Amino acid sequence: MSRPLLTLVASLALLAGAATATAADKPAAAAQAPKAAKRYSIQQFMASVSIGGASFSADESRILFHSNETGIFNVYAMPVGGGKPVQLTDSKTDSHYAVGFFPGDDRFLYTRDQAGNELNHLYVRELDGSERDLTPGDKPDHKLKARFVSWSGDDTGFYVATNERDPRFFDLYRYDAKTYARTLAFRNEAGWEVAQVSRDGRWLSLAKVNTTADTDVHLADLKSGEIKHITPHQGVAQYGPEDFTPDSRELLMTSNDGGEFTRVVAYDIAKGQTREVEKADWDVAYTAFSKDGHYRVTGINADASIELRLYRDGKPVALPKLPGGEVRGVRFSASGKRMAFYVNGDRSPSNLFVADVGTNVAPKQLTQSLSKDLDPNDLVDASIVRFKSFDGMVIPSVYMVPKDASPTNKVPAIVWVHGGPGGQTSRGYSALMQYFVNNGYAVLGINNRGSSGYGKSFFTADDGKHGREPLWDCIEAKTFLASTGVIDPERIGIVGGSYGGYMVLAAMAFRPEAFKVGIDIFGVSNWIRTLESIPPYWESFRQALYQEIGDPVKDRERLIATSPLFHASEIRKPLMVIQGANDPRVIKAESDDIVAAVKKNNVPVEYLVFDDEGHGFSKKKNTLEGNRRMVEFLDRYLKPGVSQPAK
Repeated sequence: MSRPLLTLVASLALLAGAATATAADKPAAAAQAPKAAKRYSIQQFMASVSIGGASFSADESRILFHSNETGIFNVYAMPVGGGKPVQLTDSKTDSHYAVGFFPGDDRFLYTRDQAGNELNHLYVRELDGSERDLTPGDKPDHKLKARFVSWSGDDTGFYVATNERDPRFFDLYRYDAKTYARTLAFRNEAGWEVAQVSRDGRWLSLAKVNTTADTDVHLADLKSGEIKHITPHQGVAQYGPEDFTPDSRELLMTSNDGGEFTRVVAYDIAKGQTREVEKADWDVAYTAFSKDGHYRVTGINADASIELRLYRDGKPVALPKLPGGEVRGVRFSASGKRMAFYVNGDRSPSNLFVADVGTNVAPKQLTQSLSKDLDPNDLVDASIVRFKSFDGMVIPSVYMVPKDASPTNKVPAIVWVHGGPGGQTSRGYSALMQYFVNNGYAVLGINNRGSSGYGKSFFTADDGKHGREPLWDCIEAKTFLASTGVIDPERIGIVGGSYGGYMVLAAMAFRPEAFKVGIDIFGVSNWIRTLESIPPYWESFRQALYQEIGDPVKDRERLIATSPLFHASEIRKPLMVIQGANDPRVIKAESDDIVAAVKKNNVPVEYLVFDDEGHGFSKKKNTLEGNRRMVEFLDRYLKPGVSQPAK
């Protein structure tokens, strides 16, 4: 489950209704059966590389990033002019994720957990190649979790948040960049979410979660110790700290106070006044300044796509227009002369680019992530479709359909449910989705009510209704799929992870007639146990979760009513369950119990457990196995009697 928007469920009721697609949103049916794409094996799909992170070296000649080229994420560096990446870590077990180079030399920071348990430590790789754990304070009864926060404005130190003192709360420490000696900068006694530190080192922004739809920002004076509430408001509103201005005089925040969508506002620390900085017709996802302070990048969540805006000294600057996708993850070098960014598209995984700012030289593509075995012309683009649910609410979704789907060749389909529930299915490359489509399955990534990115009203439309209206949106998606003319309405399954996994189990238990098959990927089956077993470091928003999901003591009967485990006798359709043994969010017992219960119904159940994974899979070998087994399972029950090509 994604934090802080953990899965939320209220009492269940059944309501029948018809979904209708508007004519403008219906994908056009082909006049004649088009040619099928070439079929690829899972090994060919998994030969593609996933990369992330971007940090310039001190001399701005190299880029630091992480890649799973070896089958597990490790840290690499490569010249900004291109060339072969140099592998800098060599883990065979746990994924390593790059944080960044030190500002003055070639040391770098990175993070890793242990087999997916999410208890990340922060490490430094010294100039001699040795590793040092900067957060080694584990205790027999308390395994700490740490995260990098930021560098100090003068680059002489950096800030790290860790819960080593109290497993519930994260304190802020300042580390000396040379000696690693540290001092306590902020002692967290009230469950704050530690956010940003101003460049002058005086101010710390703190987030306070009231409910999953209502948040506040406080400002801590690290000199005096005073904490000030800077976002008083009426009604439900989200405020989120983003970045301090380079002169440390203002704090930029996102806020949807008084409107549907989040915008950028600035709080003047000296005057105590707030002004509007930037807005869009969609939610502003984030905004941040470059190191030199001249540039600011803003990300807009525009209808399931990321739209970037770039400013120099407050004036808009055009971003490079490149074929094949959207520009994401912009990072500037310390001098502001170079810019690194990723380009990601429906048919292309993220590739790293570097541009010389202020020149006419075309950006340099440094990586080629898509497997050489895959022809991008055989992959498919996604489209954004909308349909009306049972009560008239319009449900936006990301739709992908096989190339050979037609009225004379109707294909099976999958309703994909994202995590959250406040998550979102967005456009962009997904090896799993492309693998589904390449094997003949249409995919509808539903953004049911309660999903983020579509305004406050839509986001809160599932409050107190989990297991009911959001689930019914998924049921109504079947009617939409049938209306396209290219989907076989008798061969539709439901698949989802985390909260989406719960929705799969809820659909199978509470609407057992709806879907032919379900695949639950580490989903909740018993809300009482999940709420009682959430990690201690989620203490800052425990009460918000209880308020929206239910208190495991006070609301016990309601949680039993909405937990599929207690209604497993109703599940009559084939079910596949996938689980990471080290998952700290949805513990393995959630999957163990639902599998055992459904087997009592003499229903086909396939259970796949990965002993070295947590809440999500980071190792290629496991992703390959899980994806392959999912398609084989779907083929068995949605393509009966159809001869399948070798995987």
